[in-house]
Amino acid sequence: MTEQEPQTPLTLAVIVGSVRRPRVGRLVADWFTDRAARRSDVKVDLIDLAEVALPLADTPPGGNPASPIAGRLADADGFVVVTPEYNHSFPAALKNAIDQHHREWAAKPVGFVSYGAGSGGVRAVEQLRLVFAELHATTTRTGVVLTAPWDRLDRQGRLVDDGPLGRAADATLDELTWWAEALRTARRNRPYGS
Repeated sequence: MTEQEPQTPLTLAVIVGSVRRPRVGRLVADWFTDRAARRSDVKVDLIDLAEVALPLADTPPGGNPASPIAGRLADADGFVVVTPEYNHSFPAALKNAIDQHHREWAAKPVGFVSYGAGSGGVRAVEQLRLVFAELHATTTRTGVVLTAPWDRLDRQGRLVDDGPLGRAADATLDELTWWAEALRTARRNRPYGS
């Protein structure tokens, strides 16, 4: 019997897709990031698009290597997109951030934490699945869906982590890390596209 080498923790980039002010997206992302940080198998990199200066211009073929977050996305083993639903879709700032990059998404898993008034953001997620498929990313089936998260905030403005919400986050992380580990191994053994 051979001993397995200890695995390096997976890097998960948690992307806050809303740049509106005021917004609840950062509070939702902070809650999810805190939940993920409890695990020993992941390292979290929080990317808040409201803090990133990305151009609103045509992206060169293959992505924008000068992007301030290209390196962080390239280093990630997987992604969690925190998205609201705006007009039955996802925010323009999120689409711009996705479109500014290309190779960074390939052969990596994407999970979702969505929120909205009535639907909890599921229509935004369904559209994002199509976008990420075009970029050769795989999306997870399991995700976190929050209906009216602004009604779940405590007096300090933090999202209240009840039992079902926490279980949804854990299930999302379990599925995402399975895919992230499998795809990291596959990319190392046979670079994607070769």
